[in-house]
Amino acid sequence: MEKKIGNWSFIIGVVIAIILGLASRSLPMELVGLLTSLLVILGLIVGFINVTGKDTKEFLIISAILVFTAYAGGAAGQLSTVLYVGEPLAGVFKALLAFLVPATVVVALKEIYYLAQA
Repeated sequence: MEKKIGNWSFIIGVVIAIILGLASRSLPMELVGLLTSLLVILGLIVGFINVTGKDTKEFLIISAILVFTAYAGGAAGQLSTVLYVGEPLAGVFKALLAFLVPATVVVALKEIYYLAQA
């Protein structure tokens, strides 16, 4: 049951991040804040429940790549200068950061804890 919650949290988080990123300019700020908070919570759930054991290192490598890419594409402001699609893509990357960073931090902290136990 926990694995299903983690899987659904991941799927819902990615879908919300994409929708929020594409539509954030036309949504009320309260809704954007609420959805961003939901992304953080879903990221925490994914980090605590969805990633365990042998998947940890692979998840950390892939999520680090995604976080760096999302930061470079969205938060750094490089894409916002591209006509028509730049701002929506930058918004998607920023929303993905709100989802991926908490999951990555939780998984990394869990891995450090397990390594310290050895």
